[in-house]
Amino acid sequence: MTDITPFLKKLLTAPGLSGYEDPAAEIISACWTPLVQETSRGKAGSLHGIQRGTGASPRPSVMIATHMDAIGLMVTGISDSFLRLTDVGGVDPRVLPGTLVTVYASGAGTAHPIPGVVIQPPVRLLPPEIGLNPVPLEYLFVDTGLPRRQIEKIVRVGDLVSFAQPPIELSGETISGHTLDNRASVAALTVCLEELQSRPHVWDVWAVASAQEEVGAIGAIGSTFELRPSIAIVLDVTWAKGPGTNDWNSSPMGKGPTLCMGPNIHPALHKAMKDLADRLEIPYGLEYAPRHTGTDGYSTQVSAEGVPTLVMGIPLRYMHTPVEVVAVKDIQRAGRLLAEFIAGLSADFMEKITWDD
Repeated sequence: MTDITPFLKKLLTAPGLSGYEDPAAEIISACWTPLVQETSRGKAGSLHGIQRGTGASPRPSVMIATHMDAIGLMVTGISDSFLRLTDVGGVDPRVLPGTLVTVYASGAGTAHPIPGVVIQPPVRLLPPEIGLNPVPLEYLFVDTGLPRRQIEKIVRVGDLVSFAQPPIELSGETISGHTLDNRASVAALTVCLEELQSRPHVWDVWAVASAQEEVGAIGAIGSTFELRPSIAIVLDVTWAKGPGTNDWNSSPMGKGPTLCMGPNIHPALHKAMKDLADRLEIPYGLEYAPRHTGTDGYSTQVSAEGVPTLVMGIPLRYMHTPVEVVAVKDIQRAGRLLAEFIAGLSADFMEKITWDD
């Protein structure tokens, strides 16, 4: 298996906010092209790649969905020489002051990147009711260092603002950066595709980097309906244990991926993956989602006539911040477990699974 870290770090430097995923899709497509027979883009912007199986046609297919879009910001106005903001996806304003960003100014005709930093006014200049509480997004600004006259020429309302924190390799084989949610999972899917290059598999494999997950799990709906997989495996990040997150809602980082349990999950798929991990002695954790998983899992499950779905998670600290952290070994283990599962799928697997398995 090749070292996945360089690819992941390259992917973490790319923008690709929800609805504007092209920069990330180009990097992923270039990496996947040698690993699949064909790539395409769905009508909602998702990237599809197919690795054809060895079984007799028509073959069953498994879709592995990993969303590639990122949360970020958008310009809503110009105040003097500073930019007002709104969020694209779920951005917690508490983490924004002091954050490095890139503004994609479109006033010159193309999206020209401008470095900036998110700032907040002094406390004495904020409304008294805010006091020392976290400052709401409507009172935060981006400072690019440019004068008002120049800003007004090149920046337009609706221009995108992405996080610009470069990825950092930390100790303990961990990596920190923005958009690890969910590009860590894209990296794990890439590990899976690499392993399947040397592993015969009966089923067709659809690799999907879905669009617009952060604003409603939109891209996966269209991809599932278009590709009509027999089963779907959704790979996303999940809450890792860390400061303030040590209860049943979180999982240890560095101890393998999680297998989700709940109404979005087909019980037979959950059991099959769990049994396989036990046989191979691949460490994993159990995650519980009594309602919607908050992932593309709902979209895949209810598309068309319904698709049996499994959700796998990669534990991640500081979700939806510019300094998310994952363990590289969790990415590698998730990719290997996926590959082993796919390689073991028999042609009659769908005839054996029932909801009450």
